[in-house]
Amino acid sequence: MAAEYRVSMANPKLKSVTKTPQDTKVIVSRKSAAAVRTAYSLAEREEIFRRFSVQRPEPRGELEHTNPFTLVVAVALSAQATDVGVNKATRALFKVADTPEKMLDLGEERLRDYIRTIGLYRNKAKNVIALSQMLVDQFGGKVPETRDELVRLPGVGRKTANVVLSMAFGQATMAVDTHIFRIANRIRLAPGKTPDEVEARLMKVIPKHYLYHAHHWLILHGRYTCKARRPECERCVIADLCKSPEKSWDVPAPLVELPPQMIGEAVE
Repeated sequence: MAAEYRVSMANPKLKSVTKTPQDTKVIVSRKSAAAVRTAYSLAEREEIFRRFSVQRPEPRGELEHTNPFTLVVAVALSAQATDVGVNKATRALFKVADTPEKMLDLGEERLRDYIRTIGLYRNKAKNVIALSQMLVDQFGGKVPETRDELVRLPGVGRKTANVVLSMAFGQATMAVDTHIFRIANRIRLAPGKTPDEVEARLMKVIPKHYLYHAHHWLILHGRYTCKARRPECERCVIADLCKSPEKSWDVPAPLVELPPQMIGEAVE
């Protein structure tokens, strides 16, 4: 699928003029417009994710967990909260309650004491106890391995289910959080009005052999480089390929493998 675009490359350094959205054409397939809309050709998408793979060969999620159950709990607790904040609260929690049965033994009131530093902790505590009860009653205490079953759990939506399917069960999914939603629209990789729309398009436009790690690559790129308030384009390895109207730099950062991630110590 070919992509057409017009981007001024006369000055490879800092730009004085901000491009307008009209500077880049978004190409849409006639067969499935909603699924494959993107501003990048297949070759460009291959190169984008090739560079991400060199930069972070084995990207990982930054929520601390010990098994599928603690992962479900951690992701559910992370809604409207930072990974750093969740990790601080769950380190002690998971030492005493790392299974649905232990979580039920702990009880809602004591659970609240562990997670009260997390936003919406009262409602989240209710959901964690409820999902633990459902896991015991309906799934033999095991976390299910299908999206349809996961989203039945209290406090577990599609994004949480996708994270669990990817990190716990090795499935290629796309959990669209605020970082991925922002980047998909900002750089015109897979623009969409809703997380579900962005998810469907990303699943189509990302080369299949890069899909498994793509979720983490995009989140980490958004968290540490393509930041919400001010994208750090001078530190971006895809600066020359990026078609964001907000782009301020055309020279890609050196393509080198980054130091190993320090899980639990991420800076939000």
